[in-house]
Amino acid sequence: MGIKVAKFGGTSMADGIQLSKVKQIVEADKDRKFVVVSAPGKRYDGDSKITDLLYLCKTHMEHNLAYEQVFQVICDRFTAIALNLGVGVDLQKEFETIRKNLEAGATADYVASRGEYLTALIMAEYLGYEFIDAAKYIFFDAKGRFLAEETNKKLGEKLKTCDKAVIPGFYGSYPDGSPKTFSRGGSDITGAIVARAADAEVYENWTDVSGFLMADPRIVENPKPIESISYKELRELSYMGASVLHEDAIAPARISDIPINIRNTNIPEDPGTMITAEEIIPQDRIITGIAGTKGFIVIGLYKNNMNTERGMLRRILGILDDYDVLAHHLPSGIDTVSVVIEEKSVNGRLDELIEDIKNNIKPDSIDISENIALIATVGCGMANRKGVSAKLFTALANADVNIRLIDQGSSEMNIIIGVENEDFETSIRAIYAAFVN
Repeated sequence: MGIKVAKFGGTSMADGIQLSKVKQIVEADKDRKFVVVSAPGKRYDGDSKITDLLYLCKTHMEHNLAYEQVFQVICDRFTAIALNLGVGVDLQKEFETIRKNLEAGATADYVASRGEYLTALIMAEYLGYEFIDAAKYIFFDAKGRFLAEETNKKLGEKLKTCDKAVIPGFYGSYPDGSPKTFSRGGSDITGAIVARAADAEVYENWTDVSGFLMADPRIVENPKPIESISYKELRELSYMGASVLHEDAIAPARISDIPINIRNTNIPEDPGTMITAEEIIPQDRIITGIAGTKGFIVIGLYKNNMNTERGMLRRILGILDDYDVLAHHLPSGIDTVSVVIEEKSVNGRLDELIEDIKNNIKPDSIDISENIALIATVGCGMANRKGVSAKLFTALANADVNIRLIDQGSSEMNIIIGVENEDFETSIRAIYAAFVN
């Protein structure tokens, strides 16, 4: 087996007990040469994430409020982790440096990045690995845009010079060397960046769940796990609201076709979910997963001979663009088109938007359907399978659900339906039961 990059999330870094589990996982496989860590997350309900506390310190400073008590909580948390693990990192020196920079007006990016920085220092010492500061090898331009190729070149060169290393997630640096953070969940992005630079065989993303499930467990009781999923299927489910990795978090690994394995730190024997570039279609599985989101509006337009009127869709989309509203779907017929938008994106300006559409498009009629939920049934196994749509629609009919909208992409990888918000959970349960149980 080749190199494995292992990224561990906030719950895996929450305290000394969790870090000891991480060490066992890393040492169980000699191919786990590069480890990416998040800042400590919550240890229990009601606890605070270290990153949130760091942001709070910065906010207190900006409003001339005392920050020392919050900062001391952070220091005590890291000190306890180090003592429990018996590592000799000089944390007091690090704390003083952070304190001085905080009082000198350090940026929010610098302050927030210190959680990952301190965690990586401790983890490197605990594992006996080299510490690599992400700020020296992950680069952004002056406008905060990630420099993927420069990063891949410099980081790749560095990784070739060391056998094993720990790298803090979440941040890199501006051209002047000051820290620049990714968005929340940025440690996932760092892990994928390191995997690409290391030309890894596998990128392992260790968290507090054993991979992805075929449906939301808050809606479907004990949904089956997804053993394997393609990047394309993952993107479809993520777009429709499934709690999976953000596109930015897989992009670097996807570029190099590196499989991503989602694993559970607390149950390391579980195989988790493997995300692959190639579509794997098990013979016994038609669908891969079901996901959806409430809160859409469907604007239905009818105009005689619409199909002969040039620029119609362009003008509709132009109006939406003026309101900064994204069209999620555009199911259409010869004389009709339905525009699906998110309710929250309208910001209370629906009447104004509709008036503009009437004045510019001049439809013969217009129908507004609010409180619509979209549900996507996704799976490579759906393509070229007879009766998939019939099974789905029959399941919904038997559940007494009225379908308000139907849309399917040309890839035949998904079927999207629109139902009333109140039928959302019933619909997901009915679809799951039809294809899985």
